[in-house]
Amino acid sequence: MPQHRFAAQRPLRLSHIEPFHVMRILADAQAMEAAGHDVIHLEVGEPDFPTPAPIVAAGIAALSQHKTFYTGACGLPELRAAIAGFYASQFGVTVDPARIIITPGASGALQLILALLVERDTEVLLTDPGYPCNRHLVSLFEGKPVNVRVGPGSRYQMTADLLTTNWNKNTVAALVASPANPTGTVLELSELAALAAAARQRDCALIVDEIYQGLVYGRPHETVLSVADDVFVVNSFSKFFQMTGWRLGWLVAPEWALPDLEKLAQNLFLAPPTVAQHAALAAFTPETLAILETRRQELAARRTLLATGLQALGFEIPCVGDGAFYLWADAARFTDDASDFAARLLAEEAVAVTPGVDFGHAPTLLRFAYTQPEARLNGALQRIAHFCGRRPS
Repeated sequence: MPQHRFAAQRPLRLSHIEPFHVMRILADAQAMEAAGHDVIHLEVGEPDFPTPAPIVAAGIAALSQHKTFYTGACGLPELRAAIAGFYASQFGVTVDPARIIITPGASGALQLILALLVERDTEVLLTDPGYPCNRHLVSLFEGKPVNVRVGPGSRYQMTADLLTTNWNKNTVAALVASPANPTGTVLELSELAALAAAARQRDCALIVDEIYQGLVYGRPHETVLSVADDVFVVNSFSKFFQMTGWRLGWLVAPEWALPDLEKLAQNLFLAPPTVAQHAALAAFTPETLAILETRRQELAARRTLLATGLQALGFEIPCVGDGAFYLWADAARFTDDASDFAARLLAEEAVAVTPGVDFGHAPTLLRFAYTQPEARLNGALQRIAHFCGRRPS
């Protein structure tokens, strides 16, 4: 068969988009399971809890009532109103439902924002470490992702000073996350206000990823909308609401951006998933929120267990994150190559973790997801102790 010309000369933007390495680890782990091995999964950022029963029931009801037709491009009006109500009840923030656009996952929301803001060779500031798909989406729109190195001193978060230092006339946006992936760290409201002010002064958009909002421990739930109204906020039903496979997210946008965002949504997605939207209406009921609070408390206990266990083994965790369900741990005591460490840990002890290479310049760092019950986390610690040549005390 003759080779298609595309195979020899692909669009340049594809050369900037790398595979998501954790998916290779997941595939290897699943292959081990298929061969009969008991693998403990600490690699993928997905809650192990099933979608809460009231949400599932609402989805089944929508199917039985034939609510399977397209909605408007921006989503069900009643779901947009419910999200606005959630901001009011949880954070005391008033958001016009017209500013809320429902999207196919949080990734869909980010695509809309970047399609609006990014032109060829314009720049978007991102944290390093940070979620890799963000920089790849910037490249998809032929922009330039600018990785801003952040460390323990700023809790792996971008600061207003870093934004100012790395900004130039081609910078169109800065993207931060709170809580963040892979570190789990949270930006204080004062820090978010300072970032918004620095962006505003430079005619630069601030995008805040809040998809782990609600999954915070030992501190209040917060949103950047409490301190800035002219930012883009990305959120999701995947993490706190545990609806990963339903593929539903939302964005809150400044009023000036709404006409173009709706036009983009019509063309890029047509409409978000209808059944998922009807199911999500049950996400904000007292019954569902009570289930989610119980699960949040369980995640808090898991966080303490795993962090304490890893530190006892000799892993350094400079910042035990206040949110999400990740620990960003340095394995420098055991290796100078976290990718090799993760591959051998999986092959020899059937524990799957994510090497830091996915998230930026992190040669000895690993991301551990505490998305397993405590008994499984204890089992993972025992296996890791065996692999590292010492037992937990």
